[in-house]
Amino acid sequence: MIKYLPIKPIQLAFLLILVYYLCFSKVIGCLMFLLLALLFLWQQYGWKTWCLVSLCLAFFAIFFLTKANQTEQAYQAAPAHLTKIQMIPDTISVNGDLLSFRGKEAGQTYQVLYTLKSEKEQEFFKNLNQTMLLSGQVDLEEATPQRNLGGFDYRTYLKHEGIYRIANLSSITEMRQQSSLSFFERLHELRRQAIVSIQRNFPAPMQHYMTGLLFGYLDKSFDEMSDVYTSLGIIHLFALSGMQVGFFVGLFRFIFLRLGLRRDYVDILQIPFSLVYAGLTGFSVSVVRSLIQSAFANLGIKKLDNLAFTLMTLFILMPNFLLTTGGILSFTYAFILSLIDFDEFSHYRKILTECLAISLGSLPVLLYFFSVFQPLSLLLTAIFSLAFDVVILPLLSFTFLISPFLKLTCLNPLFVFLEKLVKMSKVLVGSPLVFGKPSLAILLLLLLTLGVLYDCYRYKKLAIFLVSVIALLFFQIKHPLENEVTMVDIGQGDSIFVRDVKGHTLLIDVGGKVSFSEKNAWQECNSDSNAERTLIPYLNSRGVGKIDQLVLTHTDTDHMGDMLEVAKHVKIGEILVSPGSLTKSDFVVKLRQTKTPVRAVSAGDNLPIMGSHLQVLYPSKLGDGSNNDSVVLYGNLLGEHFLFTGDLEEEGEQELIATYPNLPVDVLKAGHHGSKGSSSPAFLAYTSPQIALISVGQNNRYKHPHQETLERFRAQNMTIYRTDEQGAIRFRGLNHWKLETVR
Repeated sequence: MIKYLPIKPIQLAFLLILVYYLCFSKVIGCLMFLLLALLFLWQQYGWKTWCLVSLCLAFFAIFFLTKANQTEQAYQAAPAHLTKIQMIPDTISVNGDLLSFRGKEAGQTYQVLYTLKSEKEQEFFKNLNQTMLLSGQVDLEEATPQRNLGGFDYRTYLKHEGIYRIANLSSITEMRQQSSLSFFERLHELRRQAIVSIQRNFPAPMQHYMTGLLFGYLDKSFDEMSDVYTSLGIIHLFALSGMQVGFFVGLFRFIFLRLGLRRDYVDILQIPFSLVYAGLTGFSVSVVRSLIQSAFANLGIKKLDNLAFTLMTLFILMPNFLLTTGGILSFTYAFILSLIDFDEFSHYRKILTECLAISLGSLPVLLYFFSVFQPLSLLLTAIFSLAFDVVILPLLSFTFLISPFLKLTCLNPLFVFLEKLVKMSKVLVGSPLVFGKPSLAILLLLLLTLGVLYDCYRYKKLAIFLVSVIALLFFQIKHPLENEVTMVDIGQGDSIFVRDVKGHTLLIDVGGKVSFSEKNAWQECNSDSNAERTLIPYLNSRGVGKIDQLVLTHTDTDHMGDMLEVAKHVKIGEILVSPGSLTKSDFVVKLRQTKTPVRAVSAGDNLPIMGSHLQVLYPSKLGDGSNNDSVVLYGNLLGEHFLFTGDLEEEGEQELIATYPNLPVDVLKAGHHGSKGSSSPAFLAYTSPQIALISVGQNNRYKHPHQETLERFRAQNMTIYRTDEQGAIRFRGLNHWKLETVR
């Protein structure tokens, strides 16, 4: 196979990756690298080889462009409504009164959401293990796009999964079992039946490890432990890949070889086995990649050649795989394992060395996606990988296989002990290091430098220089050489992050979710807080592991509700509040739970930042912690006058006018999310701002910002920026501001 290729397989695979990203993501930088690589090929191999390679690249380019065009057409042609949808059973998730699953209709896949109407209905879907066709009112809408700079883009994620609309199922009028199923639909059904059987017959936490390690499924009730594993840097143990594939393929081959089958027959039988196993694990990229690599290894194709052919095969089978986080990380790990020879080590040293190489080699890519790194994950991965591989995976496999005859629920204390051990490990090793998210340019430079270091580590002076370059790049990621003022898109609420070039940080409010109605116990959902989905990932991406000063403007939940979550993830130097806020007993209780020094501030206090300061203009007297007791901050930052008003309303604005005879404003954080009762005409005429920043949730029930307020801004010829329309809004720069938004 290899001899028919004009150049080495890994070289061709590299060129195909450039073509892939040029066609799918339209990264223009790939074109430059591609042209340089083709020029090198011409000089190195000659005209004939260049033509053959170009022909191969052209074939894949046409294939990629066709797929990208089909994706765009399907995205644009999605209908507005459906009347029926077929469930994909192994995607069913019941979380309180929220049912979610993926469904199919007319050849398209949709992410479906439905609010369960009763506890009986909840129980039905929890135990459902058949493929059902649902009829009812199904309204389609686009998924939420990227909200914060460098943040998660749910719309793009679904698009890369082949899903172009969210389907909101408002009512179910009919439900019937789908009898005629394809081979792949049968696999989805079998997987669901296995998952439901485990959930019925085994207690938690044992059931989570069984569904996770055998079938690649973890439900929302495992979220707390999932966070613990993530903080330790070992959540990848649940991402089915080489460990599980090696175990099950090895077991399959061992059994049939012991039965006396010829090796070449076993190689052939492994192909249908791999297809079934991939289906039973949800066709995840990492599993499919490992299975294809195993099949090529049976043909004698090893190391980088094996990886290259696997990559080319997956380009055809799963065209979007390199546009997903799992696909990129899976191939990053596989590349490192293929590049470095670990065979000379003993079994245990091999495991430790592999973990070290994977952790360090993939660090830039991990930071690009997650921004944090747990240094001790090297040791923890080696220890827990050995335990999972040698003890837990074989034990769970045996337990599941004999479960129709004997339920070994007595093993559950072992998993209870394991979770206690994992939690104890978290306490001992502490929080992961927050590095920040590298830009794409810095990521590529880091990978290139690490590659050169791997080739030239024997040359001491060059190695020292390269290590110094890597250290400087990491420093730049952690401490960007710029100032910033960012209104984070947290939905309906406020949170503004301020940092100067010296690294001093200030956070004004943290947001929070307001609860409007009490729910029954069965309706309660396990869900992340608002801050965990928005604010904390943004702070991590900017390398922020500590907030020097947290200002909580007042006691409304949409401004301070998530302070405990923020305090759990980010160190806080001190919390600043208005004196009136401390009259609220429930607020004071929450402040004490943060175990952080608290200081009351009032008019006349100053907060140093950016070689200047933010002055506290308000309140000047003891209030009650409500909107008109909001802490108001004002300052000249890099030549622009910023005014942060919290939820201040017209009454408070009149006090500012009366107290401060001269208050020029360039950038106004609109009070109370642009409500009708704030940003009065008199206040706008008095301050004459040029820019209005409105932090507001999309389609919020308060109808913020009010149309009348927007008209006032327009009458003042102000430029309006809204988080519901433009996402996060950021001012950044060293000596002067550059304004940028997500959309």
